[in-house]
Amino acid sequence: MKIELDTHTHTIACNHAYSTITEIAKEAKKKDLKLVCITEHGPQMPGGPHKYFFANIRVVPNQIDGVKILKGIEANIMNVEGTIDLPDEYEDRMEIVLAGLHEMLLPPGSIKENTKAVINTMNREVVDIITHLGNPVYELNYDDIIKAASDTNTFIEINNSSFVHTRKGSFNNCLSIAEKCKKNNVSISLGSDAHFATDVGDYTEALKMLKSIEFPEELVLNTKVDRLLSYLRGKGKVVLQDPRQNIRR
Repeated sequence: MKIELDTHTHTIACNHAYSTITEIAKEAKKKDLKLVCITEHGPQMPGGPHKYFFANIRVVPNQIDGVKILKGIEANIMNVEGTIDLPDEYEDRMEIVLAGLHEMLLPPGSIKENTKAVINTMNREVVDIITHLGNPVYELNYDDIIKAASDTNTFIEINNSSFVHTRKGSFNNCLSIAEKCKKNNVSISLGSDAHFATDVGDYTEALKMLKSIEFPEELVLNTKVDRLLSYLRGKGKVVLQDPRQNIRR
């Protein structure tokens, strides 16, 4: 499976990652990626960037070292209602919006509460991808979530870092999610969740798992840059805008 892009990376701006945007772009080029998304944690994350980081993110070039750069956020799901910590006034500055459950901001509840939080987040038009749903800390009804993903045209992420660095015990849940997505013809997104540049574009373990169940390549967002850009533009998002154009959106 040929991978063209990485939808989920973090930089030194989040205080627990260790590379710059430029270093991420250079690593992406080394791995023949055509596009990377810079998706910093939302401002409510302990150590996360201030909201003004997202206000000013438009100054980042839309291409570095020949690699396209999409500016976004991995927002935090804050409650069962699906509220996220992306300030309303900066929504239109985000070229891509990921959202995920993080224990320090929304402690795990019942399976019903956790599932409701995810589905309500999917119902927010601004949200494009739900991250690392395989985290075993959160019990979830995957059937309901995958149906909601189909209904809301939201991508479900398979997070490679969950197999390697974090969220121990995610494998079986991720396998179940992938099998259900395949059965229901629901597309997924692969995220490296890189917190250091050398992890950018590394989907080694996620791809092994997908190969084991013969997951269809056409259901993997990361195989075509144009597919991601068309999806985002179809939602009305302005992507790859020249930062020299001082246009207030």
